[in-house]
Amino acid sequence: MTHAIGHTAMVLAAGFGTRMRPLTNSMPKPFIPVAGQPIIAHDFDRLRAAEVSKAVVNAHYLADQIDRWCATVTAPTTIVSDERDAILDTGGGIARALPLLGSDPFFVLNSDSFWIDRGTSALRRLRDRWNDADMDCLLLLCDPLHTTGYDGRGDFAIAGDGRLARARSAPDQKAFAYIGGYLVHPRLFVDAPKGAFSMNLLWDRAIARGRLFGLAHDGHWLHVGTPDAIGAAEDWLKRNS
Repeated sequence: MTHAIGHTAMVLAAGFGTRMRPLTNSMPKPFIPVAGQPIIAHDFDRLRAAEVSKAVVNAHYLADQIDRWCATVTAPTTIVSDERDAILDTGGGIARALPLLGSDPFFVLNSDSFWIDRGTSALRRLRDRWNDADMDCLLLLCDPLHTTGYDGRGDFAIAGDGRLARARSAPDQKAFAYIGGYLVHPRLFVDAPKGAFSMNLLWDRAIARGRLFGLAHDGHWLHVGTPDAIGAAEDWLKRNS
């Protein structure tokens, strides 16, 4: 492991936030306030706790608001990846931003949810767990019992060595929820499609090669997917402050 692992992060902020309407009629979903600050600000708190030095934020819907907010951020150094011309989905947005992200493994965070750490920062734990010889991507996962606003049964099963399988392909194993954060090497994007595509495509390729790994979060995840979920997240934070 080198010092350069996880010094840069991609923050995904280009989506329309349709499930959050009418709140997102006038603001991007990452700007919806939860517990006194925008969701994206909670994510930037996690970046600072892990001493990430540069963040790239993509922008499409209401991109001018994203531009203005990023201009106010003093740390980490923050730049915008402009996607005004097309919505590129999770994978396509990262692929466009690769020239800004460098050649080392970098973090990716969704900006419409956030987690609470217990002890060591989850991003630092991902960095410490990284094994470049074995991994192309390392996802942060959480037991569904330790989530708020999430009603799924889980997305991935974790093998004893940390390798991941889709939960549907391992029905007898415990399923963990993907919680919107991971560490990824740029090589995962070699031969990626042009234009819009989901990261699920590349994750499935990595599973087939045995190079998608997971790390169980030891804190709590707050999934703020609908207007009703805002109150649930704030109630949990009040009870567990």
